[in-house]
Amino acid sequence: MTRAAFFVLTALADQPRHGYGILREVDDLSDGEVQLRVGTLYGVLDRLTADGLIVLDREEIQQGRLRRYYRLTDDGVAALDTEAERMAAGAGAARRRIAEGRRAATRPAPQGPAGLEPSSAPGLAGGYA
Repeated sequence: MTRAAFFVLTALADQPRHGYGILREVDDLSDGEVQLRVGTLYGVLDRLTADGLIVLDREEIQQGRLRRYYRLTDDGVAALDTEAERMAAGAGAARRRIAEGRRAATRPAPQGPAGLEPSSAPGLAGGYA
């Protein structure tokens, strides 16, 4: 799932919205990191509709302009939930690795016999590497 599709589905998770409302909500939800253009938004909406994740909820005319409102389907809710779980698991794995790396960086370097560095410890033939 693309980042744009994830945020569009998230924007529709609580209520149906029209295109401009989705654009504003995506901008807000992503703290401005995902700024969709109108053409990109409608491409995403078309794909999500074709995939059965959203449907046209209703159409209204306001100030002489047609507004199409979209809403999530049950499959859309399930897809969003699955993607959110996948992302959370990935973030958890990354945090664990970062913590392990930080712990490893604070451990003292291993020492060879009599305080010698491992690379200067006697080799198999008794000499030094």
